[in-house]
Amino acid sequence: MTKDCNAPIHPLARLGLERFNVGQYWLAHEALEDAWNDEKGAVRDLYRGILQAAVVYHHLRRKNLCGAVKVYERSQKWLIKWDSPCRGVNVAKLCDDLDAAIAEAKALGVENIANFKGYTKIDYE
Repeated sequence: MTKDCNAPIHPLARLGLERFNVGQYWLAHEALEDAWNDEKGAVRDLYRGILQAAVVYHHLRRKNLCGAVKVYERSQKWLIKWDSPCRGVNVAKLCDDLDAAIAEAKALGVENIANFKGYTKIDYE
């Protein structure tokens, strides 16, 4: 996937990353979805994985543990296949951060999900 990773990131994907990093997870999802729909190459799957990461955090903020876990599981197939960095995104760190977030959320359980603190930012150029 290296060839696809070397090109610049789609402008709407960059907007999505900016929104993600300020905690606007649903708006990040929307921008990344637009990039995903606009992209014609294989890298659209990367954008799909990142948009699903935004949805994971959106669910966690809304205290929806079940939804977060479900979307996290789907996101993995779209993220793990990419080199890191890809399109300037530190994909490996994003995957590690998602793993840690879901582990924390599961440890808290439904009763204590309001105490979730594992929000992160995506490293990108």
